[in-house]
Amino acid sequence: MSLLVDAMQKGGPFMYPILACAVFALAIAAERMYYILFRANINGTAFFAQIQKLIMANNIDRAIKLCNAEPNAALPRVLKAGLTRANRGEVEIQNAVDEAVLEVFPQLNKRTAYLGMLANVATLTGLLGTIQGLILAFEAVAHASAETKQTLLASGISVAMFTTMSGLIVAIPTLILNSIIQNRTTKIMDEVDQYSLKTVNLLAARRRGTLEKDGAAEA
Repeated sequence: MSLLVDAMQKGGPFMYPILACAVFALAIAAERMYYILFRANINGTAFFAQIQKLIMANNIDRAIKLCNAEPNAALPRVLKAGLTRANRGEVEIQNAVDEAVLEVFPQLNKRTAYLGMLANVATLTGLLGTIQGLILAFEAVAHASAETKQTLLASGISVAMFTTMSGLIVAIPTLILNSIIQNRTTKIMDEVDQYSLKTVNLLAARRRGTLEKDGAAEA
């Protein structure tokens, strides 16, 4: 804590926006990590395998209940939309799934883009602090008296170094967290696309009466 206070004092006014970027980035990353890793995530392969067995057994109600057991996960929410219209036409099933995807995907990507922005702002703010520190140092060399020149020069260099360091300390972990969150989000979205299409095909085969043949091909 004392190190942080010392850095804030020596780094100058640009340290405050860098600190604000750190606070916002940490809050957003924590919320997104919790949502993506624990609430929206599910073992897609295992879950779809259960759904497929229930559809093959013509037990649509049980499949819907299975989706209801995971109300926050992305994949069950999308599959449920198609299952609730299992007795409708293929086009209506597909439209329901597409509508659910349009609801789920924005929630998966919500606020994630701010992480990259905050990392860039922290870096650029650190650069501004560096420029300010160099200006102070040059001013000290050019105009300060001999008694104060060394102190002012050290103060300007301190501002430059602390703001540069702080901007990078905030930006680097933020970019790493952003990459992790985006990769996990992409994985969930890919699973949703893959298994929702397979579910639509299974339900369409069920309507056509070719479920056993088409279901075996899906497996």
